[in-house]
Amino acid sequence: MIPYTVNIKLAARTLTGTLNLQNKPAVDWGVQGLIAQGCHSSILIIDPKTSQTIQVLERHKANVVKVKWSRENYHHSLSSPYSLRLASGDAAGKIIVWDVVSGTAHCEIQEHSKPIQDLEWLWNQDASRDLLLAVHPPNYIVLWNGDTGTKLWKKSYAENILSFSFDPFDPSNMALLTSEGIVFINDFSHSKPPGSTGKKVYIASPHASPAHTKPAPAAAPAPTGAKKALNKVKVLITNEKPTAEAVTLNDCLQLSYLPSKRNHMLLLYPREILILDLELSQTVGVVAIERSGVPFAQVIPCAQRDALYCLHDNGCITLRVCRSNATVDDAADPDQSVQELVYDLRSQCDAIRITKTVRPYRMVICPVNENNAALMVSDGRVMLWELKAHANRAPTNPSSGLSPLYSPVSFCGAPLAQKQKRILDLSLNTMIGQTLIGGEVPPPSSGQQEVQLKFLLTGLLSGLPLPPFALRMCPPLTTKNINHYQPLLAVGTSNGSVLVYNLTSGLLHKELSVHSCEVRGIEWVSLTSFLSFATSAPNNMGMVRNELQHIDLPTGRCFAFRGERGNDEPAIEMIKVSHLKQYLVVVFREKPLELWDVRTGTLLREMAKNFPTVTALEWSPSHNLKSLKKKQMAAREAIARQTVSDAEQSIVESSVISLLQDAESKTETSQNISAREHFVFTDTDGQVYHITVEGNTVKDGARIPPDGSMGSIACIAWKGDTLVLGDVDGNLNFWDLKARLSRGIPTHRGWVKKIRFAPGKGNQKLLVMYTDGAEVWDTKEVQMVSSIRIGRNVNYRILDIDWCTSDKVVLASDDGCIRVLEMAMKSASYRMDEQDLTDPVWCPYLLLPRAALTLKAFLLLQPWSGSYTMDITQVDYTEKEEIKGLIQEQLNAMSNDMKSVLQDPELNLLQRCLLVSRLFGDESDLQFWTVAAHYLQSFSKARQLSVPTAERPPAQSDEKETPQPVVVVSQKQSHLDICHDTLCESAYFQKFQLDRVHLQEVKRSNYEQTKKCADQLLLLGQVGTTLPIHTIDQWRRWLRG
Repeated sequence: MIPYTVNIKLAARTLTGTLNLQNKPAVDWGVQGLIAQGCHSSILIIDPKTSQTIQVLERHKANVVKVKWSRENYHHSLSSPYSLRLASGDAAGKIIVWDVVSGTAHCEIQEHSKPIQDLEWLWNQDASRDLLLAVHPPNYIVLWNGDTGTKLWKKSYAENILSFSFDPFDPSNMALLTSEGIVFINDFSHSKPPGSTGKKVYIASPHASPAHTKPAPAAAPAPTGAKKALNKVKVLITNEKPTAEAVTLNDCLQLSYLPSKRNHMLLLYPREILILDLELSQTVGVVAIERSGVPFAQVIPCAQRDALYCLHDNGCITLRVCRSNATVDDAADPDQSVQELVYDLRSQCDAIRITKTVRPYRMVICPVNENNAALMVSDGRVMLWELKAHANRAPTNPSSGLSPLYSPVSFCGAPLAQKQKRILDLSLNTMIGQTLIGGEVPPPSSGQQEVQLKFLLTGLLSGLPLPPFALRMCPPLTTKNINHYQPLLAVGTSNGSVLVYNLTSGLLHKELSVHSCEVRGIEWVSLTSFLSFATSAPNNMGMVRNELQHIDLPTGRCFAFRGERGNDEPAIEMIKVSHLKQYLVVVFREKPLELWDVRTGTLLREMAKNFPTVTALEWSPSHNLKSLKKKQMAAREAIARQTVSDAEQSIVESSVISLLQDAESKTETSQNISAREHFVFTDTDGQVYHITVEGNTVKDGARIPPDGSMGSIACIAWKGDTLVLGDVDGNLNFWDLKARLSRGIPTHRGWVKKIRFAPGKGNQKLLVMYTDGAEVWDTKEVQMVSSIRIGRNVNYRILDIDWCTSDKVVLASDDGCIRVLEMAMKSASYRMDEQDLTDPVWCPYLLLPRAALTLKAFLLLQPWSGSYTMDITQVDYTEKEEIKGLIQEQLNAMSNDMKSVLQDPELNLLQRCLLVSRLFGDESDLQFWTVAAHYLQSFSKARQLSVPTAERPPAQSDEKETPQPVVVVSQKQSHLDICHDTLCESAYFQKFQLDRVHLQEVKRSNYEQTKKCADQLLLLGQVGTTLPIHTIDQWRRWLRG
């Protein structure tokens, strides 16, 4: 017979559960398309498209408090490839930069021992893409080289730094949120620390400072809503430190620059969001919550549109879109009849149920598309929401005060074909037209579609509940069950449910609500069924309600195994199923044990009251099933031979025997065969008892007196000829039954809680659990193989142990995680590209650099064929077949909608370049192709119309020449988004700046601000505009000028 080996692909992994409070800010959604989330000292890598955890990084010893994906704002090549790099900081001050694909630490950084306050990779990556800025408490900012771990410079400030924000338009500007106010830095550089201490400004209260409240005129109606809040915060930023009563610094939850337009900043308070114009140092917009509203917890500003994703305390996510040209009609207050920044509520998702242990922690949005959001909940859940645009059948009601939203019907200036309709759902800027937000009505010929925005829950990841846990791995893999074997792990939880995980994929196989109280133990009786027991809290008499349930996995059928028994009796200590799954022993705390037949569910024996108290029990692996089968086979063969004549015997003998063997193999433990099995147990004195069970017969065997070197026996394990006993003092006693020898080993680790032998013939490895950790022993050599101990190499306490394969262990810990580890029990992450995932993951960053660039080129251009294909294996080019196979796996993982769009022959090259840059999360390519596609289309249209573009100035010789109206309409219909700042068309950029100056003109409160408004009006060509002078002092200064 040819020997063969079976390799079940079971990787080391971590199943995570509830989050720690320090993990609250530790979440980030990278441009690479993946979410990183801190869970205690581990980091989860989540694919939001398939709702899978594809990697768990473990190296931190303290709780993770910050995670940040690296930026991809550089030109990618073989020397600068696509890479999954992540920076994480923990509560002990350590920063680790990870290579996420391999699961290894690239470098480790340690400056202080206090929690990292903030982390950010520098977005301007022209000089280097490895620079990482960190805030080390209490008041240091340090620039690190994330590739080498080298400190480039360090700068200290007077106040404690809480967080910081980079200006997305100018890499030399940043703002620090401190314990007393804001520090603006305008000379940030990677080459040297900021030279000055920055400009300090103080945050005056948006609701408590009397100086900032403007009394309403008697004749005017009382302002309400956002306008009332705006009156309260008319002057917000001051250079003078306000009084103690007016300071509400702790109320400021967040500070962030707006990525949608230059020189604007956002301040988040529990009940209002303030939009500041930094040139004016005043509030130009407010999002206020009414008294009955739910307070804000977090806000994320968008770049593609002037919109805000807001997270509320009840877990509700709202989207607010700026209505920039909304005029406040209030003739009684001329200061307010100006174009204020108003953010209209456009969509909101459902809230979650809030309890003491369930609270929303953080929200992240996809930085590439900005139409997906993920909500992290304290119980370990990750809720994935997608923003969808639905056609609005009925026009928007004007009385609602909301201007309609329109979806563009073109992409890169070209009308969308039938197969390209899915592009509209690709990102936020393809769902909402930019100019149409300003309240402009689209031309009738533009064919704009009025839409409404709605949130749709597209994914949900659930974690483990709160510990403690009870673990039990299903029976091991054998040659007989190889065709239908699944590596299932049953996890009993504190809330009475049993979770069954498939360890090949790490996904939840089934969740069964079985008990009404905490699950204490689980024993499998077959590959698809198990027994679990739970005990309620004791009453005044010390009695409990015991629940022993039999669960069938395929059907989910559950029934009480002991029938009506279980009320008001001593608690069950343990249950033990025999090796052939025939018998069950139920051990009670202060009651004699019960012996049950598992196959029939009948009670075989309830021991007498004088039966000794059991402290540890284990079934023997030896039995007489083989001899019984041989006897039964011989008897059946004899009967078969008697029924056949001598002449026919030689013909049918072999077939009869083979049929008998087939029938016998299918009914391994037939109901009419009751094999003899044995178990041993110890009493409180350490005496070992031997009991034999055969059918309904129970016989008492030999008794072995206690070993004087051992204390009270706590657990027993038996495999082959080796019997191991562990006591409450930390001693292990190894018995060689064949040689009749015993050897005691003091481990000095305290109470031996549990011992289990590894599966597999001849595998004599032993897993031992103590109160402070666990060890693996080789019972053949009687020596320790590996060890973990709390405080030494782990920071969690072991709650339960088991073997999941012959060389891997599974540990449950008090941090709410279940870890599958190698026998060395060293927490090691695994390679992402070696995982057997249920759903394939689209992530080009998993490929080798050459393969990722080949995939990109393949998607961009296929000049050898008249049509585009998604099968690279048929393309004839020099590349290794394994590389082609990896590229084809990524192509297969792409969504069907995106495949159909990319295979559309009507998709032009500009549209294709823009789509591929989005798919890859390539920031530099995305910005380049967005600008290039817009201007190439604009110039192409201008050439077709034979008119000059809006960028070209009119001829100076003819004073009567006016701009062509056709071009103006074209620019109105399609212009570059204002987030591209100076790259926008001159006419649109000028219009935006004029609107902004008009707002500043009303908001100005001193001479310097008036002078700045006048300078900007002159630069914008508004020579005839006059500025009203409000004070005599301003009048005198104007006269002197």
